[in-house]
Amino acid sequence: MLTELFTSKTRIKLLLKLFLNPEVSCYLRELSSEFQVSPNAIKGELDSLSEAGYLEREQNGRSVYFRANRKHPFFPEISSIVRKSLGIDRLIDDVMASLGKVDSVYILDDYAQGKDSGIIDVLVVGDVDRQQLDNLRKITEGKIDRVVRVVDVTAEAFEGKRELFLNRPHWKVV
Repeated sequence: MLTELFTSKTRIKLLLKLFLNPEVSCYLRELSSEFQVSPNAIKGELDSLSEAGYLEREQNGRSVYFRANRKHPFFPEISSIVRKSLGIDRLIDDVMASLGKVDSVYILDDYAQGKDSGIIDVLVVGDVDRQQLDNLRKITEGKIDRVVRVVDVTAEAFEGKRELFLNRPHWKVV
């Protein structure tokens, strides 16, 4: 879906990385290493996105960090397009609509850091129908062509082990 909108694969990777979880900030060399792309290719895209106002720049010592600009008027739309391209919006909508009492949903690990690894780790907190959750997981995997790993816990179990769960990279969706 994103390849039809953007011809630059590097730009797509940057949008996925920075708009999936807008709390993430990265610097040039880190992105270059992660994407296995030359620093010049990354720099050109970062400069272009920053000049357009889509990214914020922050100097910290000798490094310049970039993150999604949540104040930009197009931020909600870009974030929505990125999520839709990965199918995360569909997964969350299905979970919320048909599983019972859902208190919160978290995306964990790679996707929470904006990395499209092909595996989406999801934590569902609440009293949910596990059979229905497994059915939704299978259906969603087929639709989005990614592996979905789901952990479901009750609200009480979550509170008892909150630090253990949230010590991992996470992004609260609901």
